[in-house]
Amino acid sequence: MKYRQIKRCENINVSEIALGCEGFLGKSKAGYIAMTDKAFDLGINFIDMYTSDPVFRSNFGAAIKGRRHNIVLQGHIGSAWENGQYLRTRNISKARLAFEDQLKRLGTDYLDIGMIHYVDGMEDFNKIFGGDFIKYCESLKQKGAIRALGMSSHNPVVALKAVETGLIDVLMFSVNAAYDMMPPGENVDDLFEPENYKKGFVNADPHRTKLYEYCEREGIAIDVMKTFGGGDMLSAELSPFGVAFNEYQCIEYCLTRPGVVSVMAGCHSTEEMEKLTGYYTASAEERDYSLVLSKMDKFKFHGNCMYCGHCAPCTMGINIADVNKYLNLSLAQGGVPETVADHYKLLEHHGGECIECGRCEKNCPFGVEIIKKMKKAQEIFGY
Repeated sequence: MKYRQIKRCENINVSEIALGCEGFLGKSKAGYIAMTDKAFDLGINFIDMYTSDPVFRSNFGAAIKGRRHNIVLQGHIGSAWENGQYLRTRNISKARLAFEDQLKRLGTDYLDIGMIHYVDGMEDFNKIFGGDFIKYCESLKQKGAIRALGMSSHNPVVALKAVETGLIDVLMFSVNAAYDMMPPGENVDDLFEPENYKKGFVNADPHRTKLYEYCEREGIAIDVMKTFGGGDMLSAELSPFGVAFNEYQCIEYCLTRPGVVSVMAGCHSTEEMEKLTGYYTASAEERDYSLVLSKMDKFKFHGNCMYCGHCAPCTMGINIADVNKYLNLSLAQGGVPETVADHYKLLEHHGGECIECGRCEKNCPFGVEIIKKMKKAQEIFGY
């Protein structure tokens, strides 16, 4: 297992492969404990708890008893339980009661990440960030009831507005190759509608690209939901592309997006957890999502670096994907942010070392003019 830092929280490092809570639901207390034991054995230390189900909270609290310090807990603010069912709420009293109930049932006095629950609409965004709800969330952080403040969303326009406030440390966002082709919208169901993909798309949606690059540049961590599109990405029949990806290609795609620190997987068994963590021993070919993307007729990624690493090995040892990532971040900003300059400097080799042999361009499945990009990186960064 590998870990990535929540950059705005110096001491929070999360496993690249994490767990959503849906795989726990319906199990006995012993089942919760078995699932949690296996997660720890595999090095998984991060879980998202979007559900307000009191049974989940109590059983999971029992599963982590005595080892709270070993796990990074992400709970949601505004996810409540009322009349025996889930309720998304912006009512402060209901949100407070639900949050306090969560801590009590989990047997802890804080969450590592408090996630403002499910904000896709602009009206909802304005209500939250222009009223008492955000003040309540900030108060939780100030008193240490949460260590970091997050927000979950499926809409890149709303998500960008949220992170631009400077208040959001972590963004939970729906990421996969299909969703990244879709234009923004307030109706999450559009992401699951096959009709919306039939016309095909040319390159990734610019709103999503801008969001990912902003988060990378500003140190806002993205943890990914819908990595497998609810399982649709794994089926040729159900995939919006009409082509099946495997689990490792989906994970690799997400982990190579700017800003991403972790992918949340809804594992329903210890066997599924073991399979996903097999990502680290899988072959490069098994993880190579470019094998799928580059062969699609209706979905064109030509000329755009997808950070797939297919250009390697570079004759001079340049990590071309990382150079392109920092180059794109700077071009989007219209200058070189200090953080990006620092990351670029730490690379073992830089764009200016390119000898223009063209080996990388022959390997690139997306027709990226890599030599020109290396020259541009040298121009912008100075070496």
